[in-house]
This record gives sequence, C-alpha cells and structure tokens, in this order.
Amino acid sequence: MRVILADSNELVRVGMRTILNSHGGFKIVGEARDNKELQELVKSFDVSVVLIDYTSAGFDIDIIHKLLQSKKDLRFVAITPEQSAQTLVDALRSGVQSYVKKDCDLAEIINAVEETWRGHKFFCGQILETIQRASIDVNDIDFESFSCEPVMLSERENEIITLIAEGLTNVQIAEQLFLSTHTINTHRKNIMSKLGVKNTAGIVMYAVKTNLVSPNKFLFASDTI
Repeated sequence: MRVILADSNELVRVGMRTILNSHGGFKIVGEARDNKELQELVKSFDVSVVLIDYTSAGFDIDIIHKLLQSKKDLRFVAITPEQSAQTLVDALRSGVQSYVKKDCDLAEIINAVEETWRGHKFFCGQILETIQRASIDVNDIDFESFSCEPVMLSERENEIITLIAEGLTNVQIAEQLFLSTHTINTHRKNIMSKLGVKNTAGIVMYAVKTNLVSPNKFLFASDTI
C-alpha cells in the first residue's frame, strides 16, 4: 500500500508515519505540506492512498477533486479534527472515500487506510455518529453530480428551500405562495437537481449551510414527490 501523508503540521505527519510504519504493509512514498507539494508528489510517484487533512493550512477541499481529474484511481482518506455533518458530505462529494478523526483509535486509522486501498469506504465511530445525528444516509449522497461550478438558484427557489427547511409540506408551501402543488413539485425537483441532492434532508442541509434558516429549525419535511 503506497501512501502519501498530506498535512501542514509536522508533528501530525510524524505521528501518522509512526503509526503506519509500525503496522507494516504500508510504504510512505512522500509527505506534503501544502497543495502544491501534494500535486508534485502525485505526479512523481505511483501512489494508492492519500491520507489528508484538507482543513490544515496550505490545503483545501478543492485539491481532492483536481487530483482525481488527472488520476481517477487515486483514493483519499480524510483525517481531520471535528467537522459538521455538512462539511463531511461536501468532502465525500469531492472525492473522499473514507473519513476518520485525528483523535480516533489507532486501529481505526489503520483500518481506514487498508479498507480504502481495497476500494471500500470507511468511517470511524465518531464520524458515523455525526452523520447519523444529522439523519444523513451516506448512500443517498449524489456523488456523480459534484461540480466546482457555483449553484445558481432563483429568488423563488430560495424562498421554497426556506419553507421546506422550516418543515412545510408541498401543499402548505403551495397555499402560502398561492401556487399549485404541481408547480411546487416541479420547483422541488429542480432544486434537488441543482443542489445535487436526492431528498429533503439534502435541501435542509443546504438551507442551514447557507444561513437561509437557523440550525435550530433543522426540521425535516416529508418528501411528497
């Protein structure tokens, strides 16, 4: 298993290197301190897995998508501090296969790299708890729709997103906006297509992330499509 460590913190890299070297079966082919170094290492070496903290200084989430455009079989394990459920989903849609926290058990970190190398997804227990608390089904995430292009929503679509996030059904939204339920259904389908989500939970997450609603209004309306 040929691995690149990508983290701006030298102490973290030393720790990850020690963990992987002590286990055996891993070959660390390079260590990157920022996006530029990571790109150079991926170009220069045959690598299977990148263990990355994309939240550390010098890195960002976009580097994952960029590298996958040129090397589609590259696999990423994100290892970061605590993140919100929406940040986790954004990372998965960007191309991260597996996700662990930096304070996870050593066995979980090793398992994450091994399972990702085998082509499987792996989430440590703490990450799974975060995802489950937000009522997210990882299997419902639309990975194919990821794009770096900005999401363009109309004023009416933002209005409907807000009402959906506040828990209103299609019928209630139609009554409030003096529109037909058919029109609301059409808007909802268009919104999900633009956001790259498959259900109401994804719409609500977008509303919270973009501050269309307060997180304490995180109520899920029933899908009525």
